[in-house]
Amino acid sequence: MSFPEKVYTSKELKTARALVDQGYKHDLIVEGQSEFTKKVKEALDHIKTAGYFDYLQTFIKKIVEIDGMTQLRETEIAIWANKFAVDNPVDAASLFIQKAFSMDEYMHGKLYYGGPAEARSIAKRIEFLQALKAKSQDKEVKEECERLLSLWKDSSL
Repeated sequence: MSFPEKVYTSKELKTARALVDQGYKHDLIVEGQSEFTKKVKEALDHIKTAGYFDYLQTFIKKIVEIDGMTQLRETEIAIWANKFAVDNPVDAASLFIQKAFSMDEYMHGKLYYGGPAEARSIAKRIEFLQALKAKSQDKEVKEECERLLSLWKDSSL
């Protein structure tokens, strides 16, 4: 059984879910101009440091540069991101984990958008930033995690 090209129909979703539940991991593809791919690779390094790369590979197949709004494309198992979304690799890494979490919920038949779902995906993003802060040896990365965590804390008050 191979992973479906798209995850749109109930049959494709069932196949994708079965493969993911059996431990399937995508060979993550990054598409875009050189500056975009460089920033994404930095973000992926942070994801590896935090121990979340397997999670990302489970739920995301591609990260693609676009000129429009950054978004999860559930049916394509992809994140479409603009150059501004990846300008800060630490923040981009947390965004990618947040989108992977939404894809996880989509694949498992949970409501993955709207108020409560958004709160859960933000909680996953915060969890990631805390893990990166704890595991990184880079002082600047730790400081950026702390700055982003304080912004999320301030926005939730």
